[in-house]
Amino acid sequence: MTKLPARFAGLGVTAALVGVVLSAPAASAAGAFPAFGLPFEPGQSVYSAGIHSDNGTSGVKNAIDFSPGDKTVRAPLAGTVRIQHCSGGDWVTVDHDGGWRTGYYHLEGIAVTDGQKVAPGDALGRTGNALPCGGRSTGAHVHFTLWTLPAAAAQGGDSRDFGVGAGNWNGLSYDEVSTKVAEAYGEAVDGKTFGGWQFTAGTDQYSGTATEVSSRATVPLPGRFRV
Repeated sequence: MTKLPARFAGLGVTAALVGVVLSAPAASAAGAFPAFGLPFEPGQSVYSAGIHSDNGTSGVKNAIDFSPGDKTVRAPLAGTVRIQHCSGGDWVTVDHDGGWRTGYYHLEGIAVTDGQKVAPGDALGRTGNALPCGGRSTGAHVHFTLWTLPAAAAQGGDSRDFGVGAGNWNGLSYDEVSTKVAEAYGEAVDGKTFGGWQFTAGTDQYSGTATEVSSRATVPLPGRFRV
């Protein structure tokens, strides 16, 4: 991921792109978009560095950086935790009904375990600058990402046996996740609603808007808003 422009230095991730050969992806079989909440407690001020692709440079814009005031990241929907392991530590993904998966990078103080069932609002960890699989972070936040997985995910097993769509991304570098995985299974957040806020991608990386559905009040991103 390339370095964020200076005006976004408060929140961001970078990673050098490395060519990786992975198994060919299977077709996605995700259901209708679920009624996601936001990945933090309502009733507080939150800063967002905007909508961007998972590598911050090109490809589907499937990620949003969030920094809630209470620094606690929470499950936006019921699901099953899949902890992803790297040489530098762990990061969190949650699998939801219909083949949807959300990701939470940079978390510190991870509060969940692999296979744990979570309900909406359950704490996953704290915003931070953790880099278990590589990259760079400036300013504690959560890199919130959206994917869909094909039917192969239900089979479990190693990702290199079934392709990255199997959902076991243990040992994959952030470079791999933010390029090959994102290309195969990344889902654009443009036009999608989380917790009563509709997010619209801008032309540039790390841009866009957040619109409160009930009031139609719109906040430009990067920006701060109260949920």
